[in-house]
Amino acid sequence: MDLWYSEFHTPDAKFSIKVNKQLFSGNSEFQRIDVFESPEFGRFLTLDGFMMLTEKDEFIYHEMIVHVPMAVHPNVKNVLIIGAGDGGAIRELTRYTNVENIDFVEIDEMVVEVCKKYLPQTACSFDDPRVHAYYQDGLKFVRKHVNEYDLIIVDSTDPFGPGEGLFTKEFYGNCFKALKDDGIMVNQHESPFYYEDALAMKRAHKRIVESFAISRVYQSHIPTYPSGHWLFGFASKQYHPVKDLQAKKWQELGLVTRYYNTNLHKGAFYLPNYVQEMLTDVE
Repeated sequence: MDLWYSEFHTPDAKFSIKVNKQLFSGNSEFQRIDVFESPEFGRFLTLDGFMMLTEKDEFIYHEMIVHVPMAVHPNVKNVLIIGAGDGGAIRELTRYTNVENIDFVEIDEMVVEVCKKYLPQTACSFDDPRVHAYYQDGLKFVRKHVNEYDLIIVDSTDPFGPGEGLFTKEFYGNCFKALKDDGIMVNQHESPFYYEDALAMKRAHKRIVESFAISRVYQSHIPTYPSGHWLFGFASKQYHPVKDLQAKKWQELGLVTRYYNTNLHKGAFYLPNYVQEMLTDVE
């Protein structure tokens, strides 16, 4: 008998992956955590039945959420990551020698432990001495910090359940205060394609625009996320994501990437008309 993982992207559209076996299933204080193994996408993680990452395409998401701001800001030293319990964003950040400190805030420690055991490809840099883990609510954590971080990465789950508080106007306002005068915030910004996802995307963008002088959206293609068309938010007090791109400086670092490059960086901010119209409506 064939086993399949299936996720409804809408009531009328379903995404399915053939599964070889289930490696883990458990309930934390906050959510259900499952790890499966598939012939096409390798191992993959779901939270409350929703796809978080697969071994085959996680590099796209993690490279785009990290290298885009890192190629713009000239000297990132102090970073706050909220969410990112799978460790992929931390893995990409620790490749930069100029980064001196990474505060990592995750509400669910069980996600981290499960990923360390079953997804070592992503959860491989938690032991870096620059990484300091805080297992608590990211909304409460960021309230306590003012003018401290060069970069904040909000690598949250979807805007319901444990991640709901990370899509509020209060949260984005507190991120603004926690950043230095030239700080950057990036966040996963949902998909513009399906109606419910687009509503969440527009709500998040409206709230970010209300806090940050510079607020832009960029895109990537992630096959296992709803519709495959995924957005990220770039918000800054000073730097424009394209005009201030330090392309030559970033290339000289010699980082080997599979998805991100500085030409793609510029192109990612040129959005389809239907997406641009949605963003303009809420701006």
